[in-house]
Amino acid sequence: MTEKLGKIRDRIDSIDTQILQLLSDRANCAEEVAVTKREAGEQDIKFYRPEREAQILRRVSEVNPGPLGSEKVTAIFREIISSCLALEQQIKVAYLGPAGTFTESAARKHFGTAVSTVPFTLIPEVFRQVEAGTADYGVVPIENSTGGIISHTLDRFISSPLKICGEIHLAIHQNLMNISKEMRGVTRIYSHEQSLMQCRDWLDRNYPGVARIAVASNAEAARLAAEDSHSAAIAGENAASLYDLKIISPHIEDSPNNVTRFLVIGKEEVPESGNDRTSILISTRNRSGALYHLLEPLKRHGLDMTRIESRPAPDTHWDYFFFMDLNGHVKHDAMQLALKELEDESEYVRVLGSYAKAIL
Repeated sequence: MTEKLGKIRDRIDSIDTQILQLLSDRANCAEEVAVTKREAGEQDIKFYRPEREAQILRRVSEVNPGPLGSEKVTAIFREIISSCLALEQQIKVAYLGPAGTFTESAARKHFGTAVSTVPFTLIPEVFRQVEAGTADYGVVPIENSTGGIISHTLDRFISSPLKICGEIHLAIHQNLMNISKEMRGVTRIYSHEQSLMQCRDWLDRNYPGVARIAVASNAEAARLAAEDSHSAAIAGENAASLYDLKIISPHIEDSPNNVTRFLVIGKEEVPESGNDRTSILISTRNRSGALYHLLEPLKRHGLDMTRIESRPAPDTHWDYFFFMDLNGHVKHDAMQLALKELEDESEYVRVLGSYAKAIL
């Protein structure tokens, strides 16, 4: 057995050397891309190409022979892409913090760990950082499969000129944690209101008499629990590690398919990737048949609407904005025809962005 294991390990060493050489070759290609773009003399060069990254990740997932699962393979390639991009340009990403939140995990999942990330405590502040150019991109939550839409993010799009450049789907696993790994003497549980909602049934069954206190973020909940032996927090594993807390009960979310969708916000339009989604913002007065007149052109042109949300228009009593997600890219002919009809029918129509659908 020892001889057989030795041969296998020698083969692993040989493969690792080949992988290292291939990584170096890929990094050299990235540097050549940067030189070529700069020599072309373009103004405002874009090194980060989200549609190109989506194409690469989809392709490696499709041709993956196993035994590593596609999610593991795409995570590895995401880090390769992130490290190579850092050779071309250092990307700065603002996200809804503080450190240890699920939004930070989403930002890392999408951009990899080679980018610079900066936390901000409010969604409007993430928007402002990108608008001002102090961050290249931002990552904000938009909806949860259990808790529903995050209205603060939708409302910000009404006044912000930023575009949606990408989306991220992150499986959310909530964990009960505290200093001692014991619930004896704990009188309160801190968490974000969305997380409390996602774990409501579990808490009702297991700790119905413990007070539940909503705070600004799960990371803040973990920080508070780390300072008080009579407190516990519901948060992710990153927050437990960051604040040196022990997980009492893992994966306490009520739904096993608990997923949060995040948006990447930026200033530029994203070209087609081949599997895209388009988000639009429409304003219409509250009149008979208003919603029908918005939906009818979409049906007639064969567009698949995957989500619609309404929000009251600011400073009015009965006017509304509708947020719609449609399958396809804004450059497609059917999308262009439908948007033209919507512009004629509505008071205001704005394409918030066309972007690649989330990768695993």
